[in-house]
Amino acid sequence: MTKKLLSLLLVLALVLAMGSAALADYYSNLFPVTKTESSNFSGKTVILHSNDVHGAIAGYAYMPALRDMILSQGASDVLLVDAGDFTQGDIYVSVNKGKAAIDMMNAAGYDVVTLGNHEFDFGYDQLMENLADANFQVICCNVYLDETGETILPPSTIIETSTGMKIGFVGVETPQTATKVNPALITNISFASFSKFYDAVQNAVDAIREECDLVIGLTHLGVNAEAAINGYRSVDLLNTVDGIDFAIDAHSHTVMTSAKYGLPVQSTGTKFAYVGVLVIDNATGLIEDHFLLSTASLTKDETVAAEAQGIIDAVDEEYSTPFATAEAFLDGARETNRTRETNLGDLVADAMAWKVLKEGGLENTEPSQVVAITNGGGIRANIEAGDVSMESINSVLPFGNTVAVIYVTGAEMLEALEASTFSTPEQVGGFPQTSGIEWTVDCSKPFDKGDVYIQNGKDTSYYAPASIQRVTITAINGQPFDPEATYAVVTNNFIAAGGDTYNVFNRAYEAGTGFDTGIPMDQAVTEYITEALGGVISAEQYGQPRGSLTIILPEATEEAAEKPAA
Repeated sequence: MTKKLLSLLLVLALVLAMGSAALADYYSNLFPVTKTESSNFSGKTVILHSNDVHGAIAGYAYMPALRDMILSQGASDVLLVDAGDFTQGDIYVSVNKGKAAIDMMNAAGYDVVTLGNHEFDFGYDQLMENLADANFQVICCNVYLDETGETILPPSTIIETSTGMKIGFVGVETPQTATKVNPALITNISFASFSKFYDAVQNAVDAIREECDLVIGLTHLGVNAEAAINGYRSVDLLNTVDGIDFAIDAHSHTVMTSAKYGLPVQSTGTKFAYVGVLVIDNATGLIEDHFLLSTASLTKDETVAAEAQGIIDAVDEEYSTPFATAEAFLDGARETNRTRETNLGDLVADAMAWKVLKEGGLENTEPSQVVAITNGGGIRANIEAGDVSMESINSVLPFGNTVAVIYVTGAEMLEALEASTFSTPEQVGGFPQTSGIEWTVDCSKPFDKGDVYIQNGKDTSYYAPASIQRVTITAINGQPFDPEATYAVVTNNFIAAGGDTYNVFNRAYEAGTGFDTGIPMDQAVTEYITEALGGVISAEQYGQPRGSLTIILPEATEEAAEKPAA
């Protein structure tokens, strides 16, 4: 059978399974539209965009090279913009608290950027210190200083091109940032939520709409289920706010052109897998084309590439010496750690519990009542089989979180697990990776949405469960679970402060039933590997998830449910 015939049969099978409209969306997102280097951009203004770079600093060299190529093909102006999450996610930017990202964006020649939730990971003060060195404009319309009520940055900006066209940009941050970042680091700022979120964006658009030929939203919102629960997706915004001609989106790491939703939105995925392109006709002032370019076929600017390599080499020299060996691949993927148990999640949670038990100070709590919970969204990279270095561990845990302990009842633990799996099997950043807990999530049952969680007197993006519908805890360290017993939960300071969906933990922590050990998570994991595991992460112990969690999918029955595969 020929390859051509096989391809035709595959397409036929997809049509039958998905329908023609779904198939069009499928191919639009799997193989986004690309253009060749032979394009003619005469009489055009071009916007090149990136998003969710997450420390992949070598990719910045694509942007000026592509800009110069498009200018050489006749474009009057080329603007470089970014939709956020540039200062966190990889060791090359985490070790310097995001400053290297600013340096690289300066070198690449960016014009306008907005903020992602990870820009706040090192706190508001550190963010503003970093941005003081930016040679580009930074805009955000929906984050406010509590003291003054003013936005922390200009809500928008207008760039006038060489041909006199005026392009407005409005920066939009996800309201989820309020609980995506350690709340203790952002106590002096607020994120507009619910109707106030839409009002903030609409007001920012209205303020510049009449002056502009086009208004572009730099929207760090995404399109995932976690954002959908409150209508915080970019597509929700476009269906609610008037006056945005196109949204350059971020946050959910989606490779997306407008075909998926039938709306003017585009996103490049993450870490420079693609560069986004908007082509504007100077004569009409209209967007006449937009597409994604795979960076696999792009060249790099040599000067910018050299600057990135200098940063990479310096970090590698300090952090790349192996200290252990992994006998199996450890799964740190976003889509797995936010949806099910993983072997890397097991390792991190085990390490946290081990470190606290080793250090002591658990107020007479029996070891059998000590468990660990960490958020899957805090695990950011794989560990490949072979040598393990501090660079490996820092890539997995780049946020600088410390290990904390809280004391909660079994009932409170149930609430935390129920709240943190509200969208399972769809991704949620707070998805629990655990140690010492045998539990089940029954996704065939709905999440019983109760009141909005309140954090520091402000609405969050998450809801308390009105009842426990989906989660069952069957055992704690092999012993029967008791909802009235008190358990010591070893976690990270982000969760202890109410990060993600863990408002119930913050209530306990604020009541004084817990403490921050001050031990960095990467240190706890490193010591666990070297001391408890003897420097070898064995395939026998961590080659697969241990099977502590059972997930019942919506179409499955309880009898047919299987524990997730690796």
